[in-house]
Formats: sequence, C-alpha cells, structure tokens
Amino acid sequence: MKKALLLLALTAASPALARDTVTKVKLADVMALPEAKEKLDGSVKFFMDGAKTPKVLKTLGTDTTNKKTNGVGKSDDYACKWAALSALIALQEGAKKNGANAVVNIVSYYKKVEFKSATEIECHAGSFVTGVALKGDYATIAK
Repeated sequence: MKKALLLLALTAASPALARDTVTKVKLADVMALPEAKEKLDGSVKFFMDGAKTPKVLKTLGTDTTNKKTNGVGKSDDYACKWAALSALIALQEGAKKNGANAVVNIVSYYKKVEFKSATEIECHAGSFVTGVALKGDYATIAK
C-alpha cells in the first residue's frame, strides 16, 4: 500500500518537474556579459540570420551546438545567457578549427526546430537544466 501511494505521489508531481519555459535573450546582452569578454576573443564575429552581415567571401560548412547549464538557483534569464555563451564559445572554437573568422546565419535550433531572429536567441529553461542550441555557417567575411 505504501509503495502504491508513493508511486501515485511521484506520478502526480512529475508534470510540475517537467517545466520547459521558452525564453528569448538578446545576442547583444550575451556578448555584454563579463564572461563573454573573457572567453570570446574577438577573432570570430557572430551574425544572427537576418542581421546585417559583411560580405561573405567563402562559406566553410555548417555546425550545430547544443549546450546546457544547471538552472537550479538561477533566474531563467541568467541561465539562458550562460547557456547561450557556452554555445557561442563552441561555435568560436569550431570556426577557428575550420579557418573561419565569422559564424553567419545563426538560428536557434532547439530539438531541431529553427527559430530565426536578427537579434534574439531562443532558450528553454527547465526545472533543473537550461539549454540553448544554435546552428550557423562558418564563413570568411571581408574585414
């Protein structure tokens, strides 16, 4: 009987734990984080799909990132900015490995669903984990 009651209590509580709050953060706000200034060295520029982009001289492939952060004890906004920064760091590393100086046409790509914005990144905040997935094209742009 106790096991049945415990199972019932856990089942009833599980929807409350399955939070998936969609939040949008501005790329400019992520880039303004002190940690962004430390970890993004400026050698790679980032351009959201729809944003004004310098002339692309060469494209060097497409890549996707899927970064998560612990959301416990953090506001959704802060956790989303942190996850977005992690995704940008991964794109910066990939761009350098591919000889690119930019990542262009960046879209949010959470669960393989595109969200396009010239200024915003889509983030999904859960009860425990917050995630950002980005997809973009490595490119060489005119300086």
